Amino acid sequence: MGVNWPELERQLRRLLPAPAVVSARQELLAYDCDGLTLKRHQPRLVVLPESTEQVAAVVRLCHELEVPFVDRGSGTGLSGGAVAETDALVIVTSRMRRVLAVDLENRRITVQPGVINSWVTRAVAGDGFYYAPDPSSQVACSIGGNVAENSGGVHCLKYGVTSNHVLGMEVVLPDGTVTTLGSELEETAELDLRGAFIGSEGTLGIATAITLRLLRAPQSVAVLLADFSSMEAAGEAVRLVTAAGVLPSGMEMMDRLTIEAVDEYFGVDEYPRDAAALLLIELDGQEREVSASVELVSALCQQAGARTMRQATDEQERNLLWKGRKSAISALGRRFPNYYLQDGVVPRSSLPRVLAAIEELSASHGMPVANVFHAGDGNLHPLILYSAREPGVQERVQALGAAILRLCVDVGGSITGEHGVGSDKRCYLDWMYGPDDLATMQLVRQAFDPCGLANPGKIFPTPSSCGESARRQTVLRQQGKPLPEAAVVF
Repeated sequence: MGVNWPELERQLRRLLPAPAVVSARQELLAYDCDGLTLKRHQPRLVVLPESTEQVAAVVRLCHELEVPFVDRGSGTGLSGGAVAETDALVIVTSRMRRVLAVDLENRRITVQPGVINSWVTRAVAGDGFYYAPDPSSQVACSIGGNVAENSGGVHCLKYGVTSNHVLGMEVVLPDGTVTTLGSELEETAELDLRGAFIGSEGTLGIATAITLRLLRAPQSVAVLLADFSSMEAAGEAVRLVTAAGVLPSGMEMMDRLTIEAVDEYFGVDEYPRDAAALLLIELDGQEREVSASVELVSALCQQAGARTMRQATDEQERNLLWKGRKSAISALGRRFPNYYLQDGVVPRSSLPRVLAAIEELSASHGMPVANVFHAGDGNLHPLILYSAREPGVQERVQALGAAILRLCVDVGGSITGEHGVGSDKRCYLDWMYGPDDLATMQLVRQAFDPCGLANPGKIFPTPSSCGESARRQTVLRQQGKPLPEAAVVF
């Protein structure tokens, strides 16, 4: 039996203020996709609660009426995870933007899920603190979304991803129960359900208050820019730096296509336009430590074949160098009508040959691929650039994306580092995990959500998604694998 949408809307309007319920078709268009624009699904109904109580009331109603729901933050995700593919209520937490508590003595802050990532640091910067995870979309993405995807960012090499900085959460479970996972302490005795929830992509419930760990601002920070005549040489520099035991706070790589797009975007050649690749390497810590690291890293980059080196220690200069990296995707989006941003991980030692292989895949598929990524931890972000007006281009784009992810897995990597699986990569999950692994993950999901109402159809292969085409069946057969039970091939 389907959802009775008029009845659901009527009951939601009893629970929430009138502006918090969105049903007008033109307004619902704002929620038909997330940062992955390749596929769009307009929801039937959207609500925008402003408190834990309102979220819990909406979820309890969904549980009573057996209505599936999708949790959505700022909508900057890149895996289709915040989109209602099937009939489901979309619960948007972007109006939950309050800082609930600041405890500098214990280096922690508690915020609602709609608080924007960069606002956390802004709230405590005057006291000498900051929040480390910094996705490229940090001026737009929300903390709730970061928790759902376990987002990383430029500084994940040294400081880790979101899960390393969340102490505890208030969570609304899929039956509407409000509970707490984790605590305000660094370590506690119970099972780490906090860890299970982070990165679960909205399939285990909705976080409504999140306590984050704050860090002291470092005494000294330096940023090095090294440019190279090939991507392979830049990859070798990454290998040499990490092998030497140096731990930069960030190490980012950009290829020529990205460099050109960024320079055009800003109207000035901030990066050397004739370089095939460049590395941005940030080093922080005590002044003497940073000074010694700068000297060593510079020598290693030159050993790998760096053409020129540039150093920035002044905050304004550092921000200028990072501005290009943070704006890279926007710059490429301005130059090309459409892009498909993928997210795979490879061992650092494999970087040179993987980058060369991506270049070959780009040529064989006849589509340009820009590379801008977290080189320090091998988290690749290849952007497939195309025009949506070209007939049949969507299938070609997805085929190239799949080939790149297959390459990552084949060298011992992963299909995702920080963007999540969502709907975009669920059909590739069995490249990494066997049936028993997937069944165990599903048991965890069912423990939180036995009715399967929270973000249905995401992450895991399903009969309608995993066997969605003859192409998928062919791929599985080539790998000597059967289709999942009950899969339907169209």
